Amino acid sequence: MTNIFNHRLMRPLAAAFVGALTTLAFAPYQIWPLAILSPCLLLLLLHGQSAKRSAWIGYAWGLGQFGFGISWVHVSIDTFGGMPKIASLFLMALLVGYLAIYSALFAWSLNRFFPTSNRSKLLLAAPVLWLICDWLRGWVMTGFPWLWLGYSQIDSPLANFAPLGGVELLTLVVLLCAGSLALAWQKKSVLLLVIPAVLFAVGYGLNAAQWVTPQPQRTTKVALIQGNIDQALKWLPSQRWPTIMKYTDLTRENWDADIVIWPEAAIPAFEFEIPAFLRNLDSAARMNHSALLTGILNQDDNKRYFNSILALGETPNGDYHYDLAQRFHKHHLLPFGEFVPFESILRPLAPFFNLPMSSFSEGDYVQPNIMANGHALAPALCYEIIFNEQVRANVTDETDFLLTLSNDAWFGRSIGPLQHMEIARMRALELGKPLIRSTNNGLTAVTDYQGRITAQLPQFETGVLRAEMVPTRGQTPYHTLGSWPLYLWTLFGLVAALVIQRRTPSQSASA
Repeated sequence: MTNIFNHRLMRPLAAAFVGALTTLAFAPYQIWPLAILSPCLLLLLLHGQSAKRSAWIGYAWGLGQFGFGISWVHVSIDTFGGMPKIASLFLMALLVGYLAIYSALFAWSLNRFFPTSNRSKLLLAAPVLWLICDWLRGWVMTGFPWLWLGYSQIDSPLANFAPLGGVELLTLVVLLCAGSLALAWQKKSVLLLVIPAVLFAVGYGLNAAQWVTPQPQRTTKVALIQGNIDQALKWLPSQRWPTIMKYTDLTRENWDADIVIWPEAAIPAFEFEIPAFLRNLDSAARMNHSALLTGILNQDDNKRYFNSILALGETPNGDYHYDLAQRFHKHHLLPFGEFVPFESILRPLAPFFNLPMSSFSEGDYVQPNIMANGHALAPALCYEIIFNEQVRANVTDETDFLLTLSNDAWFGRSIGPLQHMEIARMRALELGKPLIRSTNNGLTAVTDYQGRITAQLPQFETGVLRAEMVPTRGQTPYHTLGSWPLYLWTLFGLVAALVIQRRTPSQSASA
């Protein structure tokens, strides 16, 4: 690095810029090499810095990444939160500032416990510490595992590592490549570039691995209904039946599909309010030898609310009857959108904390697959598709497809829904299961078992996506073992790096 970075503010400013560039590695931009270059440049900016200064550099990198990368969150706060612009911007700044803590923790711990820049620091400690900080971000306060670097590699050769160890292994590989490039720059050694070259060659080779077996003889016809209902109008009482009839009319022309799928909360009413309509819909589906899956809201006898999925028609449940035990209920709720942390304190502070539908209760972590027309679907409602271990826990040997219903209309014409689709694609690749994603206004799409989009509808248009889905049998290594091998590797790598660091003469860090 040049002498200009010796100024106290230059490295944090450079880190913020580099962090902002990281977003271009993800959808919709998908310049995936930037996910390797960005942490590489961060490691170079941290070189020779004290732990305290490193923390500020890492924090600035996080501000850049999340300030740009999740700017779409502000759309929902500003449009539906009922707050003044200055208040909504302040709330957004708090969220970004919180998420940046984890990159600061990475930078601080790296230079605090590994002050000597060597192979063990950049090839062992850095990837392991990054992964630990990502895990923490995905767990603390219910977690927000968005923009893990591994997601950016869904279309790169490294994507083929996902069936082995999920997005976490991809993130580890990305950091190993970044550490190798940083070390090659510091040591002026071209030989170190062999490491990323080998990793990419292995990624290419893994493309030939067949972890699961497609079953073309069980090909299933699906019809995904995209209603494109304006979020600002959806919950108005006057719009309830126009919305319901719009979905019904679109469905009537597609009863020849094996499974018809409506998006999350497609029906703007509680299930107990419209039993006659649901009985008629169930009868129509059975008459046409089809099944219909829809998002719907529920309330139990204890006045608890649930975000649910209802199966009608050709299902093992028989004729329609109101039984919450036979519904899928969303487990991982969206903070502030579906529940308010520290509710008694925050709700009185601002209208934002009283958003519609922000008092849901969670369903079980593991729930039975939804059975529809002889096929088993492992569901995940909207936000919870980002929790890979939860999705994995709900996939069984009999699962044919992954199913995710969503409503990204909250986020308008932002990059958020496109990033959401990218994450969903990773679940298909990790688990070797084709994915069905039905949304209100896009992206409605289906993928094959390798996470490749095979059909999709344009955003912000009313339409029906017809597709033929081929289920699979078998398990990927990640489906079988989950993240446990990576947990063991992080423990081994951290201990090994600490031992090597203690045996290496320390180098003084700048003040």
